[in-house]
Amino acid sequence: MIPGAHILAGFRLGFRHRSKLRHLLDNTALNSSILELEPKALQSSGIAVLALDFDGVLASHGAPVPLPEAIAWMKRCEAVFGGDRIFILSNKPTEGRRQWFAENFPAMRFISGVRKKPYPDGLEKTGELAGVPLSSIMMVDDRLLTGCLAALVAGTLPCYIRHPYICFRFRPFAELFFWKLRIMERLFVRLISLF
Repeated sequence: MIPGAHILAGFRLGFRHRSKLRHLLDNTALNSSILELEPKALQSSGIAVLALDFDGVLASHGAPVPLPEAIAWMKRCEAVFGGDRIFILSNKPTEGRRQWFAENFPAMRFISGVRKKPYPDGLEKTGELAGVPLSSIMMVDDRLLTGCLAALVAGTLPCYIRHPYICFRFRPFAELFFWKLRIMERLFVRLISLF
């Protein structure tokens, strides 16, 4: 695969799905985080499987393990959905993170060996492994042009986390880059929705 192809795909597919991305942006609270997602309410609404991004959703960018509050939330999700119905779909599935999940949430699986988001491959694989229709999967992501866009392309439900976990203390340059990238994505979505 061509390096950076997923970035170009984000612009191309983002333009194609611009009205849905704008709707998602406009209808997501500024303080939205995973802690506001109630697992039982999600299940009652027809969600059978969760696909979770890592960076920004479960921890700050580049962190090796989820934050304590994210761990507590995942335990609640596991009690409702079952660990085998929760997948980690990150564009950076590091070996250290895999090992941590294997020790702490052994039923949860990492999706790997697929093209990066916004390509729908990871969500399609999630549906195959879980044995559910794509429409019953929720992709939880802090990026409009990666995970949320992949959800729209795949026909799953996107959940946009507009208040991601950020920590400038440990990786200030990477965190600043992704903070600015999220702002630029929102501006891009607003701009292309005018066409």
